[in-house]
Amino acid sequence: MRTLLPSSSDPHHSIPGSNEEGHSMNICGCLVHATAEKADAVRSGVEALDGVEVHAVSEDGRLVVVVEDTETKKASEQIMAMHQIPGVISVTLTYHHFEDLAADDTASLPAQSSQVGDQTHDNL
Repeated sequence: MRTLLPSSSDPHHSIPGSNEEGHSMNICGCLVHATAEKADAVRSGVEALDGVEVHAVSEDGRLVVVVEDTETKKASEQIMAMHQIPGVISVTLTYHHFEDLAADDTASLPAQSSQVGDQTHDNL
């Protein structure tokens, strides 16, 4: 059965697994190519997006951008929004890292054990 989530535009909605909940980390590195004439406007538009940072800009209109999930937006939504900024020629995903922090937290917890005879059982 498919579960539908509320729209992420709802300000009271939190995305499952987002950084705010501390369950996962989703980081994307992108190369945004803009027309040289609109590079400054594209940079301003990109920087206005939540969870997006511009790390470098070239003279010919290329921007190195990092995008992360936020409480209200997924990184993929922000990447799609960058495509809509006037002057953007392309947005290329060049790096992606996803980490399930809940699994890491569970794995790093000390094992709770109970003794049954000579055997130890983990209770996770």
